[in-house]
Amino acid sequence: MRFLLLATTILAAPVVLVGCTQPQAAPPVTEVQPITDPAPTEQARAKPAFGDYGFDETGMNRSVAPGDDFYEYANGAWAKNTPIPADKADYGAFNLLSDLSQERTRGIIEEAKNDPNSKIGNAYAAYLDTATIEAKGLAPIQPWLAQIKGLKTKSGYAALAAQAKRNGVGTPFGSYVGQDDKDPETYALNFSQSGLGLPDRDYYLSSDPKLAEAKAAYEKHIANVLTLAGEPDAAARAKALVAFETEIAKVSWTRVASRDADKTYNKMTIADLAKSAPGFDFQGYIATIGAQKAPYVLVAQPSAVTGIAKLIHAAPIGVLKDQLLVRSIDTYAAVLPSAVDNERFAFFGTALAGTPEQQVRWKRAVDFTISALTDDISKIYVARYFPPETKKAVDEMVANIIAAMGRRIDVLEWMAPETKVKAHAKLAAFEARIGYPDQWKDYSAISIAPDDAFGNSLRVAQWKHEDNVSRLGTPIRRWEWGMNPMTVNAQANFGLVAMTFPAAILQPPFFDPNADPAVNYGGMGAVIGHELSHHFDDQGAKYDKAGRLTDWWTPGDVKAFKAGTDALVAQYDQYEALPGKFVQGALTLGENVADLAGLTVAYDAYRKSLGDTPAPLINGTTGDQRFYLGWAQVWRRNYREATLRQRLLTDPHAPSIQRAWVVRNLDPWYQAYAPAPGSKLALPPEKRVRIW
Repeated sequence: MRFLLLATTILAAPVVLVGCTQPQAAPPVTEVQPITDPAPTEQARAKPAFGDYGFDETGMNRSVAPGDDFYEYANGAWAKNTPIPADKADYGAFNLLSDLSQERTRGIIEEAKNDPNSKIGNAYAAYLDTATIEAKGLAPIQPWLAQIKGLKTKSGYAALAAQAKRNGVGTPFGSYVGQDDKDPETYALNFSQSGLGLPDRDYYLSSDPKLAEAKAAYEKHIANVLTLAGEPDAAARAKALVAFETEIAKVSWTRVASRDADKTYNKMTIADLAKSAPGFDFQGYIATIGAQKAPYVLVAQPSAVTGIAKLIHAAPIGVLKDQLLVRSIDTYAAVLPSAVDNERFAFFGTALAGTPEQQVRWKRAVDFTISALTDDISKIYVARYFPPETKKAVDEMVANIIAAMGRRIDVLEWMAPETKVKAHAKLAAFEARIGYPDQWKDYSAISIAPDDAFGNSLRVAQWKHEDNVSRLGTPIRRWEWGMNPMTVNAQANFGLVAMTFPAAILQPPFFDPNADPAVNYGGMGAVIGHELSHHFDDQGAKYDKAGRLTDWWTPGDVKAFKAGTDALVAQYDQYEALPGKFVQGALTLGENVADLAGLTVAYDAYRKSLGDTPAPLINGTTGDQRFYLGWAQVWRRNYREATLRQRLLTDPHAPSIQRAWVVRNLDPWYQAYAPAPGSKLALPPEKRVRIW
């Protein structure tokens, strides 16, 4: 599955967005004024939320030529005048809407708080009750910590790791139940490499001084956590644990290798898995996590899994126990005493992401409650804040963009006729999921207490695990989205041949019913095109109309497509996002293809929507110029240096500035802005990357 903004890619399995920064307090901005939250019955405003036509012209830097830096031209004044809030790692258009969504959700939850029988209200109240959390100290987690510390022999480690998994705690192996990529009507148990406390293997292995500094801070964090837990010899134990994880990093696949759908599909029996990776009791682990129904497993990185099993076999039992102990305390830090909570933020928030302050408690309480009882809140949210008129308008835009993609397929010179037939069949199979799902989850089995924040968190984690493994042997839950309506993001799911647009992103600056259509098509239209074209990117194109991982292109198609993607990789490899630090074209390829193709088909759909009527001139801008300004506006984002450094290593998306620069490959952009010869972004026609 692919996401628009952030994300760890797990091809056909639902995941939560990874590496997301927490949505927190909004700063004063020049891009827009804070969005007024109208009552649900209030009439829509005739004026757009931003500027005169949906784009905030006050955020532009007109002293920069669009051909030299289109991001700076469209967003330079905004970038200069918009500080990142102290409790955010970055700030931009996505955060603006996340803050609005969080405020709205707070109102819903605060109402529920007045009902003593409301699970929503009780979950929120317990999280906010820091006095009770402090008074309990570490007592709530001690039974689990005692179970970890009580492990006497390695023979019991797999079962203990399995229990950690059930409790939502990370282990050296990732495991989840998701669609089988080659049998999309079947759920399968998936295994992958894991075991790193730092964001990426490079943090352990690189000679980069900044990454070495982060590794040293991580070791200190581990020692601090062990000390807070009352453990002796914390410094030595922390050193040993970091050494163990460094060895895991050495056998782990890179993120580039791990995004290859073919290489990461490795089907084997559980017995074969155990034989290929001796040193870990996989059969016992699988039974203990409740996945014994699984007739086989899909292993993403076989050599890494084998290597990690070998390292587990060789590691001292104390190191294995310490890893689970530290992971457990970090996982539940927010519902443990403030000393633990603050220590976790000091490392993961400040040392790794550069964020000076932790967000206020109520915002974190809202986020926890959404995560715990997602659909109970979602159904109220969409009833209040997602008007049917928006859904209807977006439905129409989606249809226009799918039709534009169809026309693109028809005129491709590099695709064989027989492949075009199959591509059209896949296009016809798409499901566009807009606003909210058709079915809601039932949380009646989750026990929520108003004075038990830790217990609530633990029971929610256990329920989510049981819900996941219960999929084995059941029909595919096509109604499950993997993100909630309050999420400001979008998603492409290869196995379901679906694309998802939650209610919260279908708002200004992405989509405004009162904005000029050009801005809407350049913003939300390009987002729709992005998710649609993910199904035809370098990995999504490997899935057919049924969502099955299979070869359905001719060798000639593959060769021609690769020529285009290789050129795109080379282009993005040249972008220096920080001094000496460049975008990884191979890591970001799928998202870059989707940006390029998405903007291309959105433009075609926009032009088609005009019919025979030319777009009006507004404030001296043409329709085509406004289309590309709409694209640039949604990528307004300022980063903290530590956050950007981390994203360059881990994020499959290019930074926002470089995402805006994709326009340099599009012929209509040159016609719209007529960049002068020699402009920094300008490319001669033969150098422009054209794929879809």
